[in-house]
Amino acid sequence: MELTVIGVFDDATEAKVAVDKLVAAGVARNNIDMSAHTAQADTYEDDYEDSGVVEFFKNLFGDDDDDRRKYSTVGSRGSIVTVHTTNESQAEKAADILDDNGALNVHDRAAKYNTDTNTAAKAAGTVAGKENIKIIEENLQVGKKSVQTGGVRLKSRIISKPVEEKVRLREERVYVKRNPVNRTASAADLDNFKEGEVVIKEHAEKAVVAKEANVVEEVSVGKKVEGHEETIRETVRKTEVDVEQIKGDVTTDAKKAVNNPPYPAK
Repeated sequence: MELTVIGVFDDATEAKVAVDKLVAAGVARNNIDMSAHTAQADTYEDDYEDSGVVEFFKNLFGDDDDDRRKYSTVGSRGSIVTVHTTNESQAEKAADILDDNGALNVHDRAAKYNTDTNTAAKAAGTVAGKENIKIIEENLQVGKKSVQTGGVRLKSRIISKPVEEKVRLREERVYVKRNPVNRTASAADLDNFKEGEVVIKEHAEKAVVAKEANVVEEVSVGKKVEGHEETIRETVRKTEVDVEQIKGDVTTDAKKAVNNPPYPAK
C-alpha cells in the first residue's frame, strides 16, 4: 500500500533542508517531490490559490473539500515536499523529519489566513454588521487495534547426564593339566601314536553399548481466541449558542417623548 506524506514550508530553503534530511535518513530521492512556490501576496485574499496546487490536492483528497481547501490555501503560499512510502513505519518516519525541520501546521496556518482575510475584508467594509459563531460538535469514534499483551516462547535444548548399568560377562580360560601315569600302551594308544595338534580357543564376552531414543512427552503451544465486551466512557463537547433579546430602555424613551413631543403642546 502506497502512502503519501506532505509537508508545507514557508520558503524553498526550509523545504530543501527537509529533503536533504530525508535523503540522509535513507529515503530514496526519487520518492521525494518538491514544489517551490515563490509567489506571495501582500495581503492574503481568500481566493488566492495556485491552480496546479488546487488540482494536486483535489486528486489527493477527493471530495474532502475542507482539507483540500486548507492545503491548497497554505500550499499556494509556500513550498510543498511530498514523500511516497510503502508502509506506515516509513510514513511516520518521514512525517517526523518534516515536522522537525519546520513543516507548517496546515490547519493552524489556514485559520490564520482566514482570520487575516476576514480582518482585511472588515476594514474595507465588506463584512460590516455581520458576525459568525462556529457551531462545533465532537463525535466519539471508537475503533480497535491489536496490541501484544503477552506470549510464550518455547526453547528446546539437549542436556547430558551420566548413567551406569551392571552386566555380568563370561570369560573362557584354557588350562593344561598333566597327569603322570605308568601303564602298558593299549591298541588305542598305539593308534594315536603319531604327530598331530589340538587347538582350543578362548572366548570372552565384551560389553556392547547402544542407545535408543524414545519420545516420552510432547509439548504443544497454540492460541485460543476469546472475546469480551468493553464499555468506552468519554466526554464529548459541542458548542451551544444562547440567543438573548436585548430590550431597549423604555423609561428613557418615554421621557424623551414627553419632553420632545412630535407636535406643539397645547
